Amino acid sequence: MTDLAPTILYVDDFIIVTDKPAGLLSVPAGGEGRQDCLAARIRDLHADALIVHRLDMATSGLVLFARGPEMLRRMSLAFEQRVVSKQYVALTHGHLAQDEGEIALALREDPDNRPRQIVDAVQGRHALTRYRVDSRSGSGDGAMSRVELKPVTGRSHQLRVHLMSIGHAILGDPLYAPPASAARHGRLHLHAARIAFMHPHTRVPMSFASPAPF
Repeated sequence: MTDLAPTILYVDDFIIVTDKPAGLLSVPAGGEGRQDCLAARIRDLHADALIVHRLDMATSGLVLFARGPEMLRRMSLAFEQRVVSKQYVALTHGHLAQDEGEIALALREDPDNRPRQIVDAVQGRHALTRYRVDSRSGSGDGAMSRVELKPVTGRSHQLRVHLMSIGHAILGDPLYAPPASAARHGRLHLHAARIAFMHPHTRVPMSFASPAPF
């Protein structure tokens, strides 16, 4: 069990907005000692809480919960229709050449190396990420970029694989960065920093922000 506890940023009778620490599962996973997760901890506080979307265990940041099956249906539909806006912050290896752009590379699971995902233009599912470079620093092996990321689609490991595929893996990524990166940087430097959506009951626009802890 991680010592870091999730933070509840907002709660009403219909939704809950949480801030997940890196190292905590979003939902239970198979295997001994992998039942502790964000969903279980929030349900301990609010029994009707149902997780709407997930973050990778190594990713920190904003996660939405719906209170009850009807609110879950409405929020899930909003995600399917891509009317929920999400923005992430990442630190990547190297200096991205362009200040902004799009990465459109189809992705699928690597059946021989789960849970890794791979680029596959033939059998993969459409995946699109928009990015903007906020700053660049360092040089040589220490060169890095601070990047704002907007996933248009929501494929597993999408941001991580897309950045790795253009030669700029995220710092500390244990799956897609060079092996020394995780040891050197300690954690995956990827954070779900902003989310905006229409409240599923009141229909009032809402937005939340969580500063990146790196």
